[in-house]
Amino acid sequence: MKQVSKVFYISVVVALLFIAWGVIPESVLPTWNLSNITSNVQGFLTDKFGWFYLLSATGFVIFAIFLVFSKFGKLKLGKPDDVPEYPYITWFAMLFSAGMGIGLVFWGAAEPISHFHTPPVIGQEPATEEAAQSAMKYSFFHWGLHPWAFYSVIALALAYFKFRKDAPGVISATLVPLLGEKRVKGPLGTLIDFIAVFATIFGVATSLGLGALQISSGLAFTVDGLEDTFTLQLMIILAVTVLFMISAMTGLNKGIKYLSNTNIVLALLLMIFTLFAGPTNFILELFTTTFGSYARDLPYMSFRLTPFAEDSTWVKDWTIFYWAWWLSWAPFVGTFIARVSKGRTIREFILGVLLVPTVFGALWFSVFGGTAISLEYFDGINIISDVNELGNEVALFSMLEHIPLGGVMSVIGLLLISTFFITSADSATFVLGMQTTNGSLNPKNQVKFTWGVIQAGAAAVLLWQGGLGALQTAAIISAFPFTIIMILICFSLYKTFNEDAKEAGLKKKKKANQH
Repeated sequence: MKQVSKVFYISVVVALLFIAWGVIPESVLPTWNLSNITSNVQGFLTDKFGWFYLLSATGFVIFAIFLVFSKFGKLKLGKPDDVPEYPYITWFAMLFSAGMGIGLVFWGAAEPISHFHTPPVIGQEPATEEAAQSAMKYSFFHWGLHPWAFYSVIALALAYFKFRKDAPGVISATLVPLLGEKRVKGPLGTLIDFIAVFATIFGVATSLGLGALQISSGLAFTVDGLEDTFTLQLMIILAVTVLFMISAMTGLNKGIKYLSNTNIVLALLLMIFTLFAGPTNFILELFTTTFGSYARDLPYMSFRLTPFAEDSTWVKDWTIFYWAWWLSWAPFVGTFIARVSKGRTIREFILGVLLVPTVFGALWFSVFGGTAISLEYFDGINIISDVNELGNEVALFSMLEHIPLGGVMSVIGLLLISTFFITSADSATFVLGMQTTNGSLNPKNQVKFTWGVIQAGAAAVLLWQGGLGALQTAAIISAFPFTIIMILICFSLYKTFNEDAKEAGLKKKKKANQH
């Protein structure tokens, strides 16, 4: 495979070593097993550097909003004459499917119900009106502007340097204006690209495992007599692996494009049906009032820590965990969004990436989380008991069970999870192929196939050993150094935009003088 870079070989070796480490039982390595080591490191980072994650995350939101209103907004992600490759609907569908589609299905009912019974605000009574309002507001917060700002910064840098500067489509290439070409092409650049690949491999492998868990749990919950076993989970992973590898081999303009459009159709169908089959007026009023409180309290939530409440770990367990998780996904989602965003202006790009998924996500949580809370608050249905007994993965199916045609909707939900599952894995093999072939826009099939097998193998092996949590923690640990890389990317982008804006201004003056 002449096309591949040395990052490919380093990443493959490290991935296989981590998987092997994760397979070793705790009885063999009681102190040094993967789960213990990664948990200790992650605990140290969130305890000591939670403030750093919060400040950085909010800084990326401010930077993205600044670019929208700045003089740089008219610059294109490409040459001046380039036009967008995909229409808006397909573009939104692709970035949304890669960004957090499967996560929304998993957490749409589970997170609000969890916050409803364990309120984010200290001293708030569980299962009350105040707890419901806080539950929805923080669900909006965790899936709103902040994660999409992370994605937009990375995607903007990659797209701008790739399509306007003809640079390789890898993370390190975006830092040339700041670090210099010599450093970027040396060991430092290799390290930067490896951190991005490391986060992508384990972040996506974990999501594949969680996706298999939700599909198997959903099947067991809805089909009488079917048990949620590892054999069923393994069969699901094998089936999905075959499907996403077939899709990956067909290329970006066939498999991923068609599946992304299918995802949006299924998601809208499930959401609209639940909206009208559930407590419609309650959902819409909840959406309206929660969106207002989200907008009002966004600055406060963005900087919220609890230094005087030593016993409270809610912010660390949810907000800081989420910021680290989204940051670990940023290289993957950012690379994919960059690939499909050629020809758009900076202003158009950021507004699209920030606002559309944020509003859609808020509506999604209002429909599914709002319905679940309504069933508990007004009808006395105990959804949380299913969640406590069987896990967060059954929250959606437990909620759908109590609305008209819930069985049919559960089947559509399972189908949606499966298509999101395939799209995420498909996108990930494509992105890993790009990141390990010096930014090739069309990586070879054998490269994508290698990454597909490694991701599926990692998910299956670690599900078997119960080590998915350790793998997820390992991915999140990579978010810490990657946050520093993202801060440098912001400075690099500003420097480049400033130079290009001046150059564009000089060209306009010359043309005006000639006339």
